[in-house]
Amino acid sequence: MEFFGTARLVASADQLRDRITGPRLAEWCDAIDRVLNWREDLDSGEIYCLWGQFAVRREPIRDGVRFTLPGCPNALAWTVTAEPDCVLVHCTINRSEHDPDFIESIESFVEDWRVGLERPGSSGRSAP
Repeated sequence: MEFFGTARLVASADQLRDRITGPRLAEWCDAIDRVLNWREDLDSGEIYCLWGQFAVRREPIRDGVRFTLPGCPNALAWTVTAEPDCVLVHCTINRSEHDPDFIESIESFVEDWRVGLERPGSSGRSAP
């Protein structure tokens, strides 16, 4: 399944890659309660989020950044990418159908990213 959010924000891919880092994930998305640990050399760590505690990996990609939860039973992954007139949040799971409550939680997660990206000010709880 795929989920999308569009932040009313213009940012370059470099700005997204530079500012949306693993240690700052909780600053960008309210559904991520805290980053428990992060290894800069591996660009991976652990987070506590609305679904519990998960290992997370960060990968710079063309036009932005991708995060994956490799231990997630649904293979949840999301990207934050620069588009010409917005920033796109794209989240996927490896199922074509799922429980409505879980789908709602993913929609909320994507919305929290959109809101976090649009938040004015400095650092994570603001726009890049």
